[in-house]
Amino acid sequence: MSQDVSADVVVLGAGPAGYVSAIRLAQLGKKVTIIDKDEIGGVCLNRGCIPSKVLIHAASFYEKISRAAEMGIDVDGARLDLPRLMKWKNSVVKKLTSGVATLLKANGCKVVAGTARFSGPSELAITTSDGQFRMSFNQCVIATGSRPVSLPGFEVDQKRILDSSGALDVTEVPRSMLCVGGGYIGLELGTFFAKLGTDVTVVEAFPNLLGGVDPELTAVVRKKLEKRGVKVMTHTQVKSVRRTENEMTVLVSQALPDEGVVETSIPVEVVLVTVGRIPNSDHLDLEKTGLVPDSRGFVAVNSRMQTKVPQIYAIGDVAGPPLLAHKGSKQGIIAAEAIAGLKSSYDVIAMPAVIFTDPEIATVGLSEAEAREKGFETKVGTFPFIANGRALSIGEGEGFVRLIGDAKTGRLLGAHIVGPDASNLISEPALAIEMGAQVEDVALTVHPHPSLPEALMEAAEATLGHAIHIYQRDPRGDARAHRERARA
Repeated sequence: MSQDVSADVVVLGAGPAGYVSAIRLAQLGKKVTIIDKDEIGGVCLNRGCIPSKVLIHAASFYEKISRAAEMGIDVDGARLDLPRLMKWKNSVVKKLTSGVATLLKANGCKVVAGTARFSGPSELAITTSDGQFRMSFNQCVIATGSRPVSLPGFEVDQKRILDSSGALDVTEVPRSMLCVGGGYIGLELGTFFAKLGTDVTVVEAFPNLLGGVDPELTAVVRKKLEKRGVKVMTHTQVKSVRRTENEMTVLVSQALPDEGVVETSIPVEVVLVTVGRIPNSDHLDLEKTGLVPDSRGFVAVNSRMQTKVPQIYAIGDVAGPPLLAHKGSKQGIIAAEAIAGLKSSYDVIAMPAVIFTDPEIATVGLSEAEAREKGFETKVGTFPFIANGRALSIGEGEGFVRLIGDAKTGRLLGAHIVGPDASNLISEPALAIEMGAQVEDVALTVHPHPSLPEALMEAAEATLGHAIHIYQRDPRGDARAHRERARA
């Protein structure tokens, strides 16, 4: 090894958790070294959140062009040039990653392209293209992210069997595709390809798509998928795959209520494997620090993102679910401020989650079932987008907004949206929950008309029993009872 070096704070990983933490550390006066073997921006900017949303938006735009005749707009000869779309996607990614690199440099962060393993509780062994060296540190932040789970028998070659990264770089639209896994990645990418004309089949082992999401929300998405021609098979497991020169045949077994387990052979051109993600903690030699990940590979931390080894912190996917980029960024800021001696801790009440299906799903806070499990007496209001003027004006009347309130205090406990622009709408209830607002606060806030956020106001009014644009059986009794409980 070459000459040893020392560092103040080392951040392992340059994704949305790591680079945010590095910049905040630098703002607080720390000398920061950030190490990553791949591109600045991590999976999110390069092979996940950003490129997938570019493609999803483009596919939605392409599909809307084909429906423009409904609005009296005739478009002849519209066609998709996939290589040019991928070039556009790459240009967006390049702008963002270059911007992050510039920010790191401007804040004085040293970037090292390489891999790191712990050789002790305060030392790393670094490997770069120029060789190896040891680096001692005062503090270290682990932000190494996660990677797709592999599926035995369906080894990814990024040609005929893809993972999420490979699906974002295809150069030809496949005729047919089998998505193994009905989670958010499978449905987002499956919808993208279906909009381009691919014959898509989604196979999910569990009874419902998008496990953990309110089934009433996923039912709206499933209905739209099936209307688009996507075949959805729940209670279904893949058994094997047989390759021929031009296609593959996947054997699946489905548990049907009346027929028992039925095996079916599905011929497809490509298979997309999206059965989850695992943390990148197994290559760090954590045992040399005294840290032991749990059985799933996650590293335990306290509210200041500190592991049981005081000088080592962990943030983002490697620190446990939910595996969300914005959660990792928030944790990165907390870790940086904790290292700098500020009294910061991770006490987030409202962590929103978004799924870019069609229509989109966005949730924050408790579901009705979760609230009841926690002992709350709930008051629920639902408002459909079909009754929202803005949604109808853009041809997106599917879905609804649902708010969950505490019947005793009136406090907003949760918000669940399936419909147009849900990813943007969710921020208002997230703020309301975080600040401890009441459902009535949302109802009393004047929302512009015509707009999609009006659905939030109307859902709040529905929770209170006096929605204007939907009929409620006994609005006066519901509203009066709620006010009396709130005063008590």
